[in-house]
Amino acid sequence: MSMSVKKWLAGAACVAACAAAACAADEDLFERAPLFATAGVNYYHLEGDQEAKPGFGIFGKLGYSLNSWWDVEGSIHYMPKLSARDADDLNPGVEPLDDDTWALRLGVDVLLHLRNALERRIDPFLKAGPSLVIYGDDLDNGKTEGGLHGGAGLFYHFDDAWALRLDTSVGAQGREMEFYWLVELGVSYRFGTGRQVAPNYVVAAGPGDIDSDGDGLTDREEASLGTDPFNPDTDGDGLGDGEEIQGTYARKAPGGGAYPFSGAPSDPLNPDTDMDGLKDGAEVLAYRTDPLDPDTDKGGVSDGHEVIEDGTNPLDPADDLQKFTLLIEFDYDKDFIRPQYFDELAPVVKVLQRDPSVTVRVEGHADKRAKSRRDYNQRLSERRARAVAKYLVEKSGIDASRVTAVGYGFDRPVFPNDTEEHMQHNRRTDVYIRKGDAPAHDTRQPMAAPAP
Repeated sequence: MSMSVKKWLAGAACVAACAAAACAADEDLFERAPLFATAGVNYYHLEGDQEAKPGFGIFGKLGYSLNSWWDVEGSIHYMPKLSARDADDLNPGVEPLDDDTWALRLGVDVLLHLRNALERRIDPFLKAGPSLVIYGDDLDNGKTEGGLHGGAGLFYHFDDAWALRLDTSVGAQGREMEFYWLVELGVSYRFGTGRQVAPNYVVAAGPGDIDSDGDGLTDREEASLGTDPFNPDTDGDGLGDGEEIQGTYARKAPGGGAYPFSGAPSDPLNPDTDMDGLKDGAEVLAYRTDPLDPDTDKGGVSDGHEVIEDGTNPLDPADDLQKFTLLIEFDYDKDFIRPQYFDELAPVVKVLQRDPSVTVRVEGHADKRAKSRRDYNQRLSERRARAVAKYLVEKSGIDASRVTAVGYGFDRPVFPNDTEEHMQHNRRTDVYIRKGDAPAHDTRQPMAAPAP
């Protein structure tokens, strides 16, 4: 093997080691779906003085993501036909092959991903590892040759599951450390990226038990439901456990009037059943909104946001701000907007371009997992909001002083964080647009103008 090849391999290993020291991995996607596979075609090129000529083959790979930067991958390549090289092209003393031969290559690779901060679809990587090649006929180095290789490649991700992949690597194998070159083109699939829905349990209890707290539920029923049999309002939302389960809270309208909703069971273990930011008791007793419907007036903005942020009437759809909810996937770096979502942002841009006097409020949100930290997720949601706000300012031409970016961390979910599908809905960015002649209620500072 030439000195230039040795230097190339050493340089690749050095770059991989140095880059690894600076990596800060985002484990979200790769904890959920670490296993991936690739299949495709390859070109196998042997050094010019070896007995076999280059040839094409097929390959399969199976990999496991340790985190968002490092993968371990096993591979198998089969080259069904490698033509015999002419005797005149071989070194003195090397016997030519009698006929064509075949080759089976087994390899193990360690991959280091080098995704940049601007384009997560394009996913370059470095790789290195050992290999073992088994030929159909004895070559000068024997029928089986071990070796080492290093190389680089690129994934082009269509989504979290599917990607197109191109690899190239060089290496040396056998006792004489013969040089070879391998090029691969394939399609990759990551297992387990689909969403799953958790089962819903409904538990009924038999009659005949006492009701210690007088909330209309027997102690046995409360034990089955998980509520406190000695506390009539387990979740502290202002409605009794029995009223929530039986739907009788619908009779508790302010002033004794008829409550405008029929009243289905609400959750006695969740003070905000519809996840709109208002407690069930406040919705029933103060605002006359439906504790099971996050947007009672169907105006497009949740009851809690109208009451807490906007100062609008949650029972009047005419005064709702214009709202866009963007379910942007942030698995790779969480605050980067992938190009695949630009089409979803286009309607918002058009609204802003039609009326440059509007004001915009961008709210970033995060999901909550077992290992989630409040301070990290707060900063994360703020970065998401700023990323979307900056994009809208740059694309629409609206003055940056009219755009407010706010992060709420994981404090304002729209679904419980109990399934991947629900957590994806909580990893969102909401955009609220107020017409230029409408009063503003937001006292937060606007975002800074984006850098040129």
